[in-house]
Amino acid sequence: MPELFGINHLTLSTTDVDRLVTYYTELLGAVLAFERAAAPSDPRIAVIDVGGNDHLVIVETATAPTTDLDPLSKAGWGLRVGTHAQLREVREQILGAGWPVGQIETLPTQWTMTARDPDGRPVDVRAHRPRTSSPSPTLANG
Repeated sequence: MPELFGINHLTLSTTDVDRLVTYYTELLGAVLAFERAAAPSDPRIAVIDVGGNDHLVIVETATAPTTDLDPLSKAGWGLRVGTHAQLREVREQILGAGWPVGQIETLPTQWTMTARDPDGRPVDVRAHRPRTSSPSPTLANG
């Protein structure tokens, strides 16, 4: 069985590609990797590199995206930063830019906060907590 590494890409719809690209690149530090103009048979798209070989594909549509939370009252997807300090820094940047963002919550394996992108869609931003070594399982002699 191959080892899983996370998402390869996620596709978001929006009515304004430029606004969403600006949010993720200028505010969260992602990098625009590719952009394609609309064609008669295809919508306009942008691909944003969010690090770790992961990408957001943004597709321009005439219909506004859903902004509902998942069944746990969270975003249904998220971005990751390296440390708690970086998560605090991102939170301050989001607040400083006037965008909504929740408090940082401490979970057993990570710290997380939920922000809202310019379309109002929730996105969790997380930092994994340092792993603690667990005791090795012992085998019963029998």
